Amino acid sequence: MLAAAASELAQITATDASRVEVRSLLLTVLHEQQKWPEAQTVAAELIHGGAKDAGIWIMWAYATRRADSLVGAERILHEAVKVHPDDPTIQFNLGCYACQRGNLQVARHHVGRAIALAPHFAALAATDADLVALRVADAADRPTDS
Repeated sequence: MLAAAASELAQITATDASRVEVRSLLLTVLHEQQKWPEAQTVAAELIHGGAKDAGIWIMWAYATRRADSLVGAERILHEAVKVHPDDPTIQFNLGCYACQRGNLQVARHHVGRAIALAPHFAALAATDADLVALRVADAADRPTDS
């Protein structure tokens, strides 16, 4: 259905194509199609155009990570957290990015904050591939039964 959605979006008039709702839908389609540079561009346009949705910031960072770099994605989320300080997904992703860069203390802080805001992130933290180094370090710090 992604191809059908993309086809329908391509047929929208230029006037309607610039509407936030249409651009947001386009962003979702591009994200699902894994068209990272295009998704990155649309998300940036939406944010710079005044879109307030935390999900757009998250998709922008995700697309930037895939299209460019982890560092660029992290920069975006550092801006996003100023606008959405209590968004657990932003916090969790900042934790993932910090862990990937080897900054486990910062990763632990952001992941802990995400879990405090939305407890279901604890299950995700236990399995997310980006957090392997954090889980290994935390396991090594736990006392063993002898």
